[in-house]
Amino acid sequence: MSYTGGIENQIPKGWHHHLAHRTKGDKVIWALVVLLALVSMLVVYSATGSLAYKNYKGNTEVYLFKQVAFIVLGIGIVYFAHRVNYVIYSKVAQLLFLLSIPLLIYTLFFGLSMNEGSRWIRLPIIGLNMQTSELAKLALFMYLARLIGKKQDVIKDFRKGYLPLIAPVGIICLLIAPANLSTALLLGASCMLLLFIGRASTKHLLLTVGAVCIPILFLVIAAMISHRSSDDATGIKKESSSKLTARVDTWISRVQHFIYGGKDADDEDSYQINQAKIAIAKGGLMGVGPGNSTQRNFLPQAYNDFIYPIIVEEYGLIGGTFIVFIYLVFLFRSIKIFRRCPYAFGAFLALGLSFTLVIQAIANMAVSVNLFPVTGVTLPLVSMGGSSFLFTCLSIGIILSVARNVEQLEGKKEEMINAQ
Repeated sequence: MSYTGGIENQIPKGWHHHLAHRTKGDKVIWALVVLLALVSMLVVYSATGSLAYKNYKGNTEVYLFKQVAFIVLGIGIVYFAHRVNYVIYSKVAQLLFLLSIPLLIYTLFFGLSMNEGSRWIRLPIIGLNMQTSELAKLALFMYLARLIGKKQDVIKDFRKGYLPLIAPVGIICLLIAPANLSTALLLGASCMLLLFIGRASTKHLLLTVGAVCIPILFLVIAAMISHRSSDDATGIKKESSSKLTARVDTWISRVQHFIYGGKDADDEDSYQINQAKIAIAKGGLMGVGPGNSTQRNFLPQAYNDFIYPIIVEEYGLIGGTFIVFIYLVFLFRSIKIFRRCPYAFGAFLALGLSFTLVIQAIANMAVSVNLFPVTGVTLPLVSMGGSSFLFTCLSIGIILSVARNVEQLEGKKEEMINAQ
């Protein structure tokens, strides 16, 4: 498969057609979006019923209505984003990337703190809390896809090709890491995969992976030393003096619990994982049935970070496997778009955005079954709505925009062949 650096500028046609006819792009991805939205409504309603009853004096539908509003808004975003010619995303990529850097710095020092980390800023007019890392992720993939297309001729050269590509990835990941290490690592992994497919030198990629592994190794060693010293000590916990130290303590604690398991039942991470395991064990093969979850009353963030155990509890191993299958089909369809797209920017943009969504989904599910240390990532399109949900919808809209343009190109080729 060969790529060309240029992108054909096409103006979307068919504005006079009805809505169904104007919904273009990969029909399977559209079906998966609707399917995940329906799953989200069912599971969020189930996971928040007791919480809503307690917080809103018996009104159990409050969070359901909020989620329905987010889903309607999200599908609207998918629709309008897929109608935009993806060339426009190439034009705004650099501007968005440059804007995301000061936003991440601002969030780091002045952002809203939750779980000892600064991840959010409050949007002044609508009052919604926004995770700036979500905007930064989207901007980075747009910018990286643009650069990979332009650097195809020199991509094997370290100074001319690889360094200009890895530098933006490093900047964004380093700015996200202090507040959200798991997101930074998952984003870095997605970018490395994209660079590998974009024909970057394997030697350069391995050197980068090796450099990243050094601080991670130090983190694991620190967790092991901390575990040994806590066994010898009286169990008194130290109070952290700053935000950064608090985050380092959290990282060490999570790695420690992952390696050794939590001994302290009152510890938040241990409690979450134990309750998630109970939910999965109760689910069995067929599940306890929709709305019959009992662990939703005990599992913190059952509607958000830990929504997957509720799915397994209510729909069993079959339901849990079906969710994994949906994300894998989504990745397969995105790879198909990548292979069909003749232009580098569109191909790499669709692939990069699908990688990050599927890797995030796998990481979320892996945490629930204790295959990965506790992270703060949500299950895309299923967890309760927020800025992450809307940015996921925007990413899917952009993937469908590429698919729509590929369909238009293939349609024109067919017309020319039939005319001959």
